[in-house]
Amino acid sequence: MIILFGLAGSGKGTQGKALSEIFGWRWLSVGEAIRETGDYEEIINKGGLIPDEDVIKLMNKQIEKAEAEGFDVILDGYPRDKAQAEYITENMADKIDGAIILDVPKEELYDRLALRGRDDDKEKASIDRRFEIFEQNICSILPLLEGKNIPIQHVDGVGKIEEVTGRLVEVVKEMNPNATEQTTDVNGGEIEKSYGE
Repeated sequence: MIILFGLAGSGKGTQGKALSEIFGWRWLSVGEAIRETGDYEEIINKGGLIPDEDVIKLMNKQIEKAEAEGFDVILDGYPRDKAQAEYITENMADKIDGAIILDVPKEELYDRLALRGRDDDKEKASIDRRFEIFEQNICSILPLLEGKNIPIQHVDGVGKIEEVTGRLVEVVKEMNPNATEQTTDVNGGEIEKSYGE
């Protein structure tokens, strides 16, 4: 299991999907999982946060399903805060190969988010608030991972999408020596060639 962290616009979604294709793993995005339930639209539209216990339950179900089907997992955006990180480090530390942080300068992120065009990407103040929350959370998450001797690596997220993917592939192979590149599309779809979450 690999955990992908990064600010909004850093390319976690795009790169998570790419890695899932390359290694034949399952990409699990907390944002996508929450949106698919359709249960939290009102909270999301008001900029609120989904309760931790709901997120943990939802992601547990997704992880268990992937593992039951024989897939290793790439987690995108989970754990999102200290409570979620405490749960995952207490219950799944032995499954986690490592955590990767995609580093992209904020000025570039503003440009990427403007191009993405989602409603929650339009106001700089709103984006800055999301950045601030992420930075606060990552400061509480990383020590918990380090406490379980889970490797953490920063990867430069600037450049062509394929270049960033190449950097990530090398880091994943370091973290999980059993990771082997596949030749077929296991997720049945095209890799999105733009920067997502």
